[in-house]
Amino acid sequence: MDLINRTSHGVWQTLDEVLEQREDICKCEQCRYDMACMALNNLRPNYFVSKHGSVYAKLVELSQQSRTDVLIEVTRAVDRVSNNPHHLD
Repeated sequence: MDLINRTSHGVWQTLDEVLEQREDICKCEQCRYDMACMALNNLRPNYFVSKHGSVYAKLVELSQQSRTDVLIEVTRAVDRVSNNPHHLD
């Protein structure tokens, strides 16, 4: 069995969508991980291991409020990291 964090999947998916629309943002691996980490630290985790849990977690992820929360935190993280990247150019 695998332990899956549905919120993490939502953050990575949303991060890809946000970065796709932003040409002015560094998309290197370090920045992407910093952005995801920052967003995840501000969101409630949603773990599952079973098929039943997967269905429940999917319903939670698909709620409008959940998607909105993820988008808000990802956008904040993108702005913060892009203004202060940890890598050297």
